[in-house]
Amino acid sequence: MLEELYEAGAPEEILYSSKPHIGTDRLAVVVKNIRKKIEKLGGEVRLECKLDKLHIANKAVQGVSYIHHGERFDIETDSVIMAIGHSARDTVEMLYNLGVEIIQKPFSVGARIEHPQSLINKSQYGKFANHPKLGAADYKLSCHGLHERGAYTFCMCPGGTVVAAASEKEGVIVNGMSTLARDGENANSALLVGIEPKDFPSEHPLAGIYYQREIENTAFKLAGSDYSAPAQLVGDFLKGQESRSLGSVQPTCATGVTLTNLDYCLPSRVSATMKSAIVEMDKKLNGFNLYDAVLTAPETRSSSSVRILRDEFLECNIQGIYPCGEGAGYAGGIISAAVDGIKCAHSVLSDEHYKIG
Repeated sequence: MLEELYEAGAPEEILYSSKPHIGTDRLAVVVKNIRKKIEKLGGEVRLECKLDKLHIANKAVQGVSYIHHGERFDIETDSVIMAIGHSARDTVEMLYNLGVEIIQKPFSVGARIEHPQSLINKSQYGKFANHPKLGAADYKLSCHGLHERGAYTFCMCPGGTVVAAASEKEGVIVNGMSTLARDGENANSALLVGIEPKDFPSEHPLAGIYYQREIENTAFKLAGSDYSAPAQLVGDFLKGQESRSLGSVQPTCATGVTLTNLDYCLPSRVSATMKSAIVEMDKKLNGFNLYDAVLTAPETRSSSSVRILRDEFLECNIQGIYPCGEGAGYAGGIISAAVDGIKCAHSVLSDEHYKIG
């Protein structure tokens, strides 16, 4: 998979680095080149199309319908790889209504925490901080907080920015990214707390999705209903008081932030665990509890809150449908999702070979 990405334009160091990094800016080029390769090999990529319906007969898929610029089109097929991503909630609901077996799955909730990159460099590299051959320092932290819940940092972005990632109206979600150069003023990372199915509001298979949506809608309203993100200084967060003004760290979220108290949008047990974790993590990374560091919330999409069940041939209970990747609950990042896609493709090819044979 790494070789495919390199061939498509990713930097050569991903082939040997222990922490391969493509860069969000370079990734756009890589994806475009992968599409061109698919087309060169005889494949078709239909952009700006929305899956509208799966045609099912005798518990097997017979075809799909999709909408393109208001017009509906049909494709006959007996194999569909559902690589839908974990934000395609309408598609997950469609699969559930078709009778596809779906179960609840743990996920995580938290916020993005931003520090000056210079502080992270100094904490990690000491007197060698800012040496041109070292680049921007990163970190990976975890601890056990209150209520026996784990807290951890995820998707750390050296020299990166916090980005808006909403996929539904009246909802706010944040994520993080770094360019290939990793030369931004701030470092950011998700600070997350695990959520178990027992914490969901009901036993409905899609209850985790509804729980995520409730947090995202609350954040939208808390920040003023204009798609800015609620934010708070770490020092104020630890004290449980609303932030009134920014300090030395300027937030990077391009859609803007609204200073508030994140206790109003994060589940109370998540908030309590994050506060305990920040104090503990400062013992491992000096300066992590910097008063002026900025928390921007919520991060709710680090992984899917559902798993679409599949058998040993990677099919769900409807023949010919292959749930795949993060949205199906079988991956947690670019590479693991890509590998799962390869596995599903092999399964489809094996099934086609069996039918022909």
